[in-house]
Amino acid sequence: MSRKSLKGLVIPESEMKVRFSPSGGPGGQHANKANTRVELTWNVYESTVIGAEDKERINRKYGPVLRIVVDETRSQSRNREIAQSRLLAKAVSALETPKNRVATKPSKSAKARRVSSKKHRGELKRLRRSPNLDDD
Repeated sequence: MSRKSLKGLVIPESEMKVRFSPSGGPGGQHANKANTRVELTWNVYESTVIGAEDKERINRKYGPVLRIVVDETRSQSRNREIAQSRLLAKAVSALETPKNRVATKPSKSAKARRVSSKKHRGELKRLRRSPNLDDD
């Protein structure tokens, strides 16, 4: 049983369903006869290698079944390797927890710069006004 792993996550090939089909596009006789397109699916909820919390996290991001389709190369085995690595990368990306944002406050100098620029802008607008000649 072959396994693929990335950042501690190991998905046994027995849990992946692989389907082969002819890839489209140019390629002549080889493209018409060879089943080089790979469709790889992995049902997250049937998996035994990850816990319930991780299953929920993957489900929220990608759904209960991860599906990868690759038909980039002329080789079925190479397409299969690419599909497996993409599936693993997709699962790992769903398991990464985002960093919590730490709220920051502007410094005193930043506040002073902002107020100064607002006053400067207001002064420019005041100078653009036509002079008031009603002071007779």
